[in-house]
Amino acid sequence: MTDVPLRIYLGRGLRATIPGITLLLCIFIASVPMGLPYLSDVTPFLSLMAVYYWSIYRPDLIPVVVVFLAGLLQDVLIGGPVGLLALVLVLVHGVGVSQRGVFLGKTFQVEWWGFGLVTVGAILFAWAVASIYFTTLIDSRAFVVQALLTVAIYPLVTRLFSLAARGLRAV
Repeated sequence: MTDVPLRIYLGRGLRATIPGITLLLCIFIASVPMGLPYLSDVTPFLSLMAVYYWSIYRPDLIPVVVVFLAGLLQDVLIGGPVGLLALVLVLVHGVGVSQRGVFLGKTFQVEWWGFGLVTVGAILFAWAVASIYFTTLIDSRAFVVQALLTVAIYPLVTRLFSLAARGLRAV
């Protein structure tokens, strides 16, 4: 047996981890303390972008268990209610996978519009559940700013995801 098939196999295996790695990078980037007051409250929901993007373009490489575990990790890192972001990301994954036929082959504007709807729904859901969890009506302004920033930078972030996706063509 030559080592060429092994190298090809390992290369494909490593490339197949790109969606999961980009999801983890988004979580770590969003979790880094910036030292500015209230900035963490309005940090764009980068992990939501990753889950939405990969659920549409490569759902085979971003299984729901990975999404759930990544959400739990993000909950722990940001100190939120454990399981909240995991649930939000799993729901976004389900929407992305179930609606991928709507977005594949369409213009980016259609994808972006869909992302905007998903983001509003996800952030509204997170706000409602967090308010119930903390038994107080949480000020929604930070959630609104987070939603706006998330939707606004989606084209930039997905450009990076599409560059990463080029490495997946052989997988």
